[in-house]
Amino acid sequence: MNPNTIEQEDADVATIEALPYVLTLHNDDFNTFDWVIKCLVNVCNHKFLQATQCAHIVHNNGKCDVKKGDYDEIKTMYEKLQSANLTVSMQESET
Repeated sequence: MNPNTIEQEDADVATIEALPYVLTLHNDDFNTFDWVIKCLVNVCNHKFLQATQCAHIVHNNGKCDVKKGDYDEIKTMYEKLQSANLTVSMQESET
């Protein structure tokens, strides 16, 4: 394995872990999988597969952390997802 790849992966993980806020999507009984996926793609910039996986995690586990970032970024996404009638919460990250 290329050592530069390992260093890059470690740097990306460190960056993600340093982000202080997390956006969590909660399960509900009224939004369709298609709508949830569309919202995650449009608001959180998820790829289709990532959004689909998050939707299934929410459905099966009741919730899923969908994004980490700084306060302003997470607050904006939180408000947009709420406006789309999704049930979301945001909190400071414990990592």
